[in-house]
Amino acid sequence: MAARKQTAVNSVASLEQQLAQLKTQLVKARDAQAADAAKAVVGLTKEASKAAAALKAAQSKLAAVAKKKTPAAAKQVAGAKATVADAKKAADAAKAAVATAKKELAAIKAANKQAVAHEKAVARAQAGIAKRLKAAAKKAAVKQKAAAKKAAIKAKLAAKKAAARAKLAAKKAALKARVAAKKEAAKKKAAEKKAAAKAKLIAKKVAAKAKATAKKATTAVKKVVAKKPAAAKKVVAKPAAAKKVTAKPAAKKVVAKKPAGTAPAKRGRKPKAAAAPVAA
Repeated sequence: MAARKQTAVNSVASLEQQLAQLKTQLVKARDAQAADAAKAVVGLTKEASKAAAALKAAQSKLAAVAKKKTPAAAKQVAGAKATVADAKKAADAAKAAVATAKKELAAIKAANKQAVAHEKAVARAQAGIAKRLKAAAKKAAVKQKAAAKKAAIKAKLAAKKAAARAKLAAKKAALKARVAAKKEAAKKKAAEKKAAAKAKLIAKKVAAKAKATAKKATTAVKKVVAKKPAAAKKVVAKPAAAKKVTAKPAAKKVVAKKPAGTAPAKRGRKPKAAAAPVAA
């Protein structure tokens, strides 16, 4: 397609160049034609002058011969009249040729003048067309520039709007993520708080149960001591041992580690936990 377009452009340019060359040749041919016609007029004018001079000479000779009164003079007059007639014909023909040549020259000059005027008119018209085309091209360029500027502004505005939308979307996403993180943190904190409260409650229950078990064990020990006065007196007689027993809360330790072993013993039998300090 591009090669075809290039060929068409080359053909048009070649024809335009040939047309310019032909116009130049036409102007030269017109000038040469006018010059030849002028030369022909000059030559015919000279011939007409010669013919007029010959006619005048023949007329002078006829007048001179006519003055003579001799018999031979009559013949000379007749010959002179014939010569004058021929000279007159030649002079008239020369004048007619000059007139025709002058008419042709005038016609050529008029045609050349008209051609020059036509060329000038064509040149002016072409200049006007070129001027209008240039103005139209300039107007189109201005319009295209304005359209491009408008499109650029529109694109810039669209990009700005898109950036604003993206920024807003990012802001919303960040806010959503922050809210979700906050909710998650609150949920986690609540779960941790709940777990801590539950663990605290379990620990409290375990401590209360251990305390109750220790209390029961202490009560059982007291009952056993009350039933065996002799053993109690023996323990009282040795304050050092009693102090040692008091200083070392074995019952509580046993209760803390093995609450099942510190259960109250049956009546009539010694508790295993209390037997160790008595033997000592």
